[in-house]
Amino acid sequence: MNKHLLRYTIVTVTACMLFVSCHDLDLTPHDRETDTDYWNKPESASYMINKCYQGMNNADEVLYSDAMTDNAYTKVSNSHNQAIGNGTFSTADNYVRTVWDYRYAGIHQCNQLLNNLDRIPGLSDELRNRYKGEATFIRAYHYFELYSKFGDIPFFTTVISIDESRTIARTAKSEVVNSLLSELSDIIDNNYLPTSYDAQDIGRITHWAAMGLKARMLMFEGGTRFDEVIPITNKIITEGGFALHGDYEELFNIQHENNSEVLLDVQYKPVDREHQVQYHFLPPSLGGYSQLSPLQELVDDYLTLDGYAIAEAPTASYDPGHPFSNRDPRLAATIVYTGNSYTLADGSDHVVDSRKGVAPDGFEFSSDASATGYYIKKYWDNTYRSNLMSGLNIILMRYADILLMHAEALAERGQLDATEWNRTIRPLRSRAGFTEARALEFPTGGDLKEIVRRERRSELALEGLRHKDIIRWRIAEEVLNGWSHGLYTGDAVGTDNGYVRIENRKFDSTKHYLWPIPQNERDLNSNLTQNSQW
Repeated sequence: MNKHLLRYTIVTVTACMLFVSCHDLDLTPHDRETDTDYWNKPESASYMINKCYQGMNNADEVLYSDAMTDNAYTKVSNSHNQAIGNGTFSTADNYVRTVWDYRYAGIHQCNQLLNNLDRIPGLSDELRNRYKGEATFIRAYHYFELYSKFGDIPFFTTVISIDESRTIARTAKSEVVNSLLSELSDIIDNNYLPTSYDAQDIGRITHWAAMGLKARMLMFEGGTRFDEVIPITNKIITEGGFALHGDYEELFNIQHENNSEVLLDVQYKPVDREHQVQYHFLPPSLGGYSQLSPLQELVDDYLTLDGYAIAEAPTASYDPGHPFSNRDPRLAATIVYTGNSYTLADGSDHVVDSRKGVAPDGFEFSSDASATGYYIKKYWDNTYRSNLMSGLNIILMRYADILLMHAEALAERGQLDATEWNRTIRPLRSRAGFTEARALEFPTGGDLKEIVRRERRSELALEGLRHKDIIRWRIAEEVLNGWSHGLYTGDAVGTDNGYVRIENRKFDSTKHYLWPIPQNERDLNSNLTQNSQW
């Protein structure tokens, strides 16, 4: 997908696995004996688990995920995942291939540690179990990313040979899911992972994060498995000690990293380990290129402050002439529109004007300006160094998601009542800044499942979760067919009702719910079957 994602085939990774130097270790083994020497060093476990963490996820992958949904658009066609979003991808798609390769590279790293962990001397049982829990979690994370996109996949939990990598077949998704859930249950039930860490190990996987991942995987399966989600999320809520951070916008600032809401994130550090994802979404006036931009469809989904969807709101609640007034405060905290601003390091506000043709940030003013007329605000880091380099952590799992999964599972099983609403949705809306009773109190009408789904979209927008949501809800053909839109210009040409046409998308429900197995992999391994319609 980008420079942060490694390019491997399963065969290539397997070949590298036979020579530990492919992992850039401090020694260069060339035979079995030196490999044995390597695993006789206690520090090998620490080194390898850290390598596993580095491959789990990254800033670009998280934010660009929403470009495959009705939340966002990426304007560059030859990189990232534009073709997934508009439905033009193929068996040779570069992004599809990169996701496959990147995830299997991570799986191999985890297998290498897990297969050799018992050989490493000098580790206490507690530490050895922790390493096992961390590596098992990360491997499950990679496999979740694969089967949620490809369905049946090659599945292995040992280091495989080159010959095996050329002949391995796909394992049924159901078997993969059950195996991973069993592994997660094992590390949860046996308390292999601590519930928290000291400052030196902050950011490592906890017992609660493992429970959260298990809940996510069960949510993706849906159906009767919602019954399994409820006790997991309930235990995290009642025993985990997490709390919503007091200010929604501050939650994504570097000054408030590792707060009480975060269960898991990608740890970055200024200078030592940084990302440059801001360059991809900031306006030209702040040095950005705005390659990734929010869509009007996301903007329109935020409620009014008194709890109405804008399509149903009375005129006193929503005025199309002032579309950003009286709206869910999370809209202004997530998306920059004309009149909204970024807070700079000195405390001043950098106000943006994205109206058509206005320099320098206006729609169509330059190729650097937003393709939709909107800019991303979430994950803005005003402590950036030169070239917009940032050490801001990227959140992978937070307490709000646990509350939303709990509410959704209850709604799906017809069990969401006022008491559970007040444990889950109401706190989210209160934290966001809602005060009107109509927005805060348990709804007396409407579809509770749809209400919770809308809340999930507003709370978690641009955090890399929307794609799995529209896939598991089976609504992708509803939200990814036809024109996506940008800001309102009022023009008669190139618009729908005055809203700029951005991209004419297509989602074929008979085909696109599963990605194709990359053709280059099938060229190397004739036992890899292809998904239907591909």
